[in-house]
Amino acid sequence: MKYLAVLGREPQISLAELSALYSDVKQTSPNLATFTTEEVSINRLGGSLKIAQAIEATPLEFLRNLPEGKITLGVSDYSKNASRRSATTEALKLKKILVRHGRSVRVVENKDAFLSTATSLHNGLSGKNDRKIELVKSNSNWYKVVGIQDIDAYAKRDQARPARDARVGMLPPKLAQILINLCGPLPKGSRILDPFCGTGVVLQEALLMGYQVYGTDLSERMIDYSTRNIEWISKSALEETFAGRCRERREPSPVKTGARTPGSEKALFEICVGDATSFKWQPPIDAVACESYLGQPMSQIPSDLKLKEQQQECGNIILGFLKNLSTQIKSNTPVVIAIPAWLRQNATYERLKILDDIEDMGYNVSKSSRDGLLYHREKQIVARDIIILRKN
Repeated sequence: MKYLAVLGREPQISLAELSALYSDVKQTSPNLATFTTEEVSINRLGGSLKIAQAIEATPLEFLRNLPEGKITLGVSDYSKNASRRSATTEALKLKKILVRHGRSVRVVENKDAFLSTATSLHNGLSGKNDRKIELVKSNSNWYKVVGIQDIDAYAKRDQARPARDARVGMLPPKLAQILINLCGPLPKGSRILDPFCGTGVVLQEALLMGYQVYGTDLSERMIDYSTRNIEWISKSALEETFAGRCRERREPSPVKTGARTPGSEKALFEICVGDATSFKWQPPIDAVACESYLGQPMSQIPSDLKLKEQQQECGNIILGFLKNLSTQIKSNTPVVIAIPAWLRQNATYERLKILDDIEDMGYNVSKSSRDGLLYHREKQIVARDIIILRKN
């Protein structure tokens, strides 16, 4: 089945995420990509703002076959030279014909050629209601939206976590999802390791996606934070699922922290203190997704001397971790890691020059990582440079 993705603010990262999971991925414009799959869930795609499904009929035929009742219609036009006017014209033209045939139609107002994620979400155009429809036009092709990124849910998972620490950086939940998805399709129940787990954002998102998770961190405080956050997410978003399992097994809780003990292979998550450059993780490790140490927080562009110090410190930790990991994972195990890159005076980012060293350790570095997958806000001093590896 053919789908269309509206790419996020970092299109190349969004495209890499789709390519890791689906087949026939093609970027059709700066903001769009098509792909093929049997089924797709927007809730697990951190890099896509909307997902739309190709429609066989003309837009008018499609709308005329909707169930009886008032139609709420939005139109997003991503065609070349599209404008607010072109999108509005399409919507009003469809409304006029539908009204003539006795249908009641409300058109969602466009402020641009395409509806924003917030506008689509708050008007209920996610495809869950058969009469609340967003049509997407891309040149001569038409699609119906079947999923919208739930920005409210992301905000809640980010801001409502009980344990947060701005000093160690704030990994956005959607970026955590991307890091996990860049590992490629993994069977449900696969065990994902985050050796720099911090406050547990990657663990949280992997758990929500149906994976077992294993987190370690050098800081006991971060282990405490991760544990509190995972307990919180398990009591909120996963409460019903966990409660059912606990009642069935007559266990007080599926929470598992500390070192592995006999029988813990079935634990949904495990968290313990460990130095990523020397720790011996307990198998199995099916994939690794993490954000490494990003260096000192910075509010201004670093001097050349300061940058060199940070590059050496961060590079040593990252290479030390990957050397330690290489002896503990099987061939073809995916490893996705966000490492730092620093803003320079010429408005470009300077990346760590460690990819050749990583390959010398027995990893295969993806082409997209060679080209650069940078995730950052405008003028952010320390960006995240996403590296996608496979153990040879």
